[in-house]
Amino acid sequence: MMYLTYQLQSDFAYPLRMAALGASKVFSAFYSADGYGMIQRLAASCEVFSRATFSHSRPSFDIPFVKSGNQEVAITEEAALVKPFATLLRFRKDPAFDQGHSMPKILVVAPLSGHFSTLLRNTIKTLLADHDVYVTDWHNARDVPLSQGNFTFEDYVDYIIQFLETMGPGSHVLGVCQPCVQVLMAVSIMAEDGNPSTPRSMTLMAGPIDTRIRPTKVNELASSKPLTWFDANLISLVPLGHKGAGRRVYPGFLQLTAFMSMNIARHNKAHDDLYLHLANSRTAEAEVIKAFYDEYFAVLDLSADFYLQTVDLVFQRALLAKGEMTYRGRKVNPSAIRRTALLTVEGERDDICALGQTSVAHDLCTAIKPFMRRHHMQVGVGHYGVFSGKKWETQIYPLVRNMVLSTN
Repeated sequence: MMYLTYQLQSDFAYPLRMAALGASKVFSAFYSADGYGMIQRLAASCEVFSRATFSHSRPSFDIPFVKSGNQEVAITEEAALVKPFATLLRFRKDPAFDQGHSMPKILVVAPLSGHFSTLLRNTIKTLLADHDVYVTDWHNARDVPLSQGNFTFEDYVDYIIQFLETMGPGSHVLGVCQPCVQVLMAVSIMAEDGNPSTPRSMTLMAGPIDTRIRPTKVNELASSKPLTWFDANLISLVPLGHKGAGRRVYPGFLQLTAFMSMNIARHNKAHDDLYLHLANSRTAEAEVIKAFYDEYFAVLDLSADFYLQTVDLVFQRALLAKGEMTYRGRKVNPSAIRRTALLTVEGERDDICALGQTSVAHDLCTAIKPFMRRHHMQVGVGHYGVFSGKKWETQIYPLVRNMVLSTN
């Protein structure tokens, strides 16, 4: 009923938003930068209103080329493996460039937490300068037919292992935020099994390995209620009209609403600023805000099984950190990792994944030699600054690149 109500409201508001968008274009045709201030303000108001909605379609990665050394190299997106709930997407460089440059393969494991993998566009673009980059391109669960079955926490680990096997021996893996737990699990299983595709290096960035350490508001919310409450209040059925109709999901619009409520003043200010930029013809400033919210408001639904198991295993019981996590009936043993180098990265001001929650991975991976491990705490950044923005590009990325190069 919750999802159906949301869908009906969204459908009802759609013609109003389209009318507002059309009106903004009409008003815009009647003003110039040096006059018609009232009309310009009306156009700005209409455009801001037309944009106040969520999208359920994946935005484009929009990486047509990348600068590698002194060359601009064309990039083509290529599906290396397609699974029901995700595609292993490769950002393939121009074949002529590829033939003369052997670059280390790296799998970027994107969060499955309400946004599309395109949220890591800046992360991927930066990595492309020196790496052959693959990413877990998660599918919107509401677009996956019921005939494809469910998607669970253990399926997530399976996907990481299968993707690394598809990439082949000698690869590297980088987990961002929520999947750091599954990445550590996958590498532990692969190392213990002697899998030839076990990655040479593992970078874990701002991930909840142990949510008992300095709990954030996100951690406290997840542990404040029994799992039955989450099932009863946050899980809904995909309504008719979508490929995944009838599937139990945690709707992406709920996740985004929860995140926005943590910093609602900041989001309100951003939209006030957008209005002022549009009303005063500050086009460049307005485009920056619009680009951010085009991405931020693009949401995807999560399989209910995966979501509830994540809340239980990671946020409520912290089983991996306690040495009690199992996978397909076997105990997960991070101390089995010996030949995979480990880099952990945390942000000083991270209010989603606090300091210490990721670096604890070093305490679990006891068999990795000291010269094969490193921890970095980035001063002056919050959660998103760990993997996006100037400090990621200039201070954090060089550490990732050096770790990969030293183990390649």
